[in-house]
Amino acid sequence: MKQFLDEDFLLHTNTSRTLYHNFAASMPILDYHCHISPQDIAQDKSFTNLSEIWLHGDHYKWRAMRANGVDEKYCTGKGSDWEKFQKWAETAPHTLRNPLYHWTHMELLKPFGIKSLLNPETAPLIWNTCNELLKSSEFSCRGIIRKANVKVICTTDDPIDTLEYHKAIQSSGFEVKVFPAWRPDKAMAIEDPTVFNQYLELLEEAANLSISSYDNFMAALEKRHLFFHENGCRLSDHGLETIYASSYTSDEIKLIFSLVRNGAIPSADQVLKFKSAMLYEFAVMDHSRNWTQQFHIGAMRNNNSRMFELLGADKGFDSIGDYSIATSLSTFLNRLEYDQKLTRTILYNLNPGDNAIMATMIGNFQDGITPGKIQWGSGWWFLDQKEGIINQLNDLSNHGLLSRFVGMLTDSRSFLSYSRHEYFRRILCNLIGDDVEKGEIPADMELLGKLVTDISYTNAARYFKFSE
Repeated sequence: MKQFLDEDFLLHTNTSRTLYHNFAASMPILDYHCHISPQDIAQDKSFTNLSEIWLHGDHYKWRAMRANGVDEKYCTGKGSDWEKFQKWAETAPHTLRNPLYHWTHMELLKPFGIKSLLNPETAPLIWNTCNELLKSSEFSCRGIIRKANVKVICTTDDPIDTLEYHKAIQSSGFEVKVFPAWRPDKAMAIEDPTVFNQYLELLEEAANLSISSYDNFMAALEKRHLFFHENGCRLSDHGLETIYASSYTSDEIKLIFSLVRNGAIPSADQVLKFKSAMLYEFAVMDHSRNWTQQFHIGAMRNNNSRMFELLGADKGFDSIGDYSIATSLSTFLNRLEYDQKLTRTILYNLNPGDNAIMATMIGNFQDGITPGKIQWGSGWWFLDQKEGIINQLNDLSNHGLLSRFVGMLTDSRSFLSYSRHEYFRRILCNLIGDDVEKGEIPADMELLGKLVTDISYTNAARYFKFSE
């Protein structure tokens, strides 16, 4: 019987163990999409206790705790940090076969060195041990990043952001590169004119431009896009229910903008037209500066309206949506390709039923020049567990070139989530090793080692053009 979380965790063959330990394990991390705070990195924040670094902001754990009958007071409420940790320790044993069980113990092992299983009996010792370690500079934000062998981090930033903390990080001489990523979702959200116009006031201030017309609006966004580029940004990211690709005219979009700017509530058709126009224009901006664009598609957000009113967004009340994506995605990418404005693109789906759509769609728009120009991104959110990762790797292998894949990202708000890269690499190596043991691919360690190192790091380092 194998021991849980030993050095060969998830590695079930001799080949997989060789591939992981000799090739994947030592590769650096390029975390090209996450939600950690650049302010925390700039100020090299130290955490007062394990709950602060581990439970604050973690909607995965909150969902599990609620399912285990834990009162909201101990999730997002006013319970003390020790009480919240206790409740997580009570919940952790109930997460067996949920990826949280793996992640929890991987995050305790690295960076804290704790091999004990988390439960109510072990909680006090784990709490005290971790809290003592967190007092050390080695466990500050930057210390943890260094321990994880991270080389590049891309955060997620609104166009109105001053990027002051990115500038501070750069001027501090921190050896890890931390770049902003452009997330303009709020600039498309005209459904609520009051909220949209409040956002435009902030955009006016950031761009130092008056926005009284659609042309002013686009000029302000273009100015901010250039500002982001000048501060190292080379990626955009969009969180969408589906890709918007309705037909529209320039005059229609200008009229819709004018109506919303004056407080009118747009029709559903007008919302779709406006979002379609903005998505295209954002893509053109990205192409003009040789960025990579990312589209996270398929989340059904804020399902629990009562809890949304109490707590706001991103509190663990989102799920997988069943939106139709194939036709609109094809229309959108085809228009950009036809206009020769299609930049490097990464597509992520949340519904596993869309896997084959994504795996085959990317093949339609490769340009024969840039290897892996159009990517299908790694298993995301509800799909970044073992089965989701395996399914994504298998479908990508079946329909595309696994060897050109840019690999894993954390998509996390936690500085302890770098173990997601280790998790992915172990699963990748085991999948390949299993094929070798079955005689389905050659036992050529030079060939396979390059495949593993490329997917773990090297492909991403080549792909994102951070030095340009």
